[in-house]
Amino acid sequence: MDFTESEEHALLRDAVAKVARGFGHEYFQEKTNSGGKTDELWDALGELGFLGVGIPEAYGGGGGGISELAIVCEEVAAAGCPLLLILVSAAISAEVINRFGTEEQKQAWLPGLAGTEKMVFAITEPDAGSNSHNVATVARRDGDVYRVSGTKTYISGVDEAPRMLTVVRTGTDTATGHAQLSLLVIDTDAPGLERSLIPVEIKAPEKQFTLFFDNVEVPADRLIGDEGDGLRQVFFGLNPERITGATIANGVARYALERAAAYARDREVWGVPIGSHQGVAHPLAQAKIEVELARLMTAKAAWLHDHDADRKAAGEAANMAKYAAAEAGLHALDAAIQAHGGNGMASEYGLADLWGMMRLLRIAPVSREMVLNYISTTSLGLPKSY
Repeated sequence: MDFTESEEHALLRDAVAKVARGFGHEYFQEKTNSGGKTDELWDALGELGFLGVGIPEAYGGGGGGISELAIVCEEVAAAGCPLLLILVSAAISAEVINRFGTEEQKQAWLPGLAGTEKMVFAITEPDAGSNSHNVATVARRDGDVYRVSGTKTYISGVDEAPRMLTVVRTGTDTATGHAQLSLLVIDTDAPGLERSLIPVEIKAPEKQFTLFFDNVEVPADRLIGDEGDGLRQVFFGLNPERITGATIANGVARYALERAAAYARDREVWGVPIGSHQGVAHPLAQAKIEVELARLMTAKAAWLHDHDADRKAAGEAANMAKYAAAEAGLHALDAAIQAHGGNGMASEYGLADLWGMMRLLRIAPVSREMVLNYISTTSLGLPKSY
């Protein structure tokens, strides 16, 4: 084993950090507070090829994998600019299309995703939640088109992307009653598709929407892979989502601890820096240890995915990484806020506005409870509880 970061990865990390820190958390705050988009940062990353590092060179990408994309996600978040759309666009959509798409589909969409274009992901439904077998948005084949009807909820960034990778039901397994799922690429401005903004208490540039599909017509050549094979394709895409979700938590945690350590070195009470007191120093040190452990598991998960390792091992690592990073990240942010005292809640110090984002990462893209369900049954062999 070699835990030394390669020169190539170190250079990528430094380059992304330089771009992202040029914008910084103040930029992120201004955009989120005004309801704006972080288009300038996204475009800067895309134009330099950072958003497409995991896409093959044949389609304009960097030829890397999720390991490289994880570095991009983490460094952008560590600059105080966590971008959730990297998860659904570069980690899920591009990865799924590259693995399961036809050559024509790859040529049509991957070059754009290797640059500045976005593609979002739609799976969650009001009555399905974590149970993908209950997806009820139906796509019926009608000649050379599919007709899609149903509802999706908490779909990120539909107002920013021209297309979305959508999970639909194309049949029902008569033996189990479970949905037979398929993946369609649907235009976000397609006739019959309406959206409604969901107000949330999270300060982020990405907005959440409920989508209503009313007989939306989708060309049949927008089907990714084989009809009815969507569940396998979805789970292939969800591991990268969990890995990059973990990197966002790791990055925000690094950002928070960097701020807290600087404050604790400079802030003096009773003639000494507050960082000299163990009551301030130890919580930050504990958080640092937890974050570094989470980063190790995240790197392992990315490596396993990129090397097409045993899918059970890859899934186990991706879930563990997401769980560890979300727990450690929220603890690190809380410790950083506490170290600042009352200033931890002041907008000027750029910490409290990230709490909603970090709290979300304990829920999505997979809840901590579902991770524990997965580990208890898959890793420990315990009876299934649901």
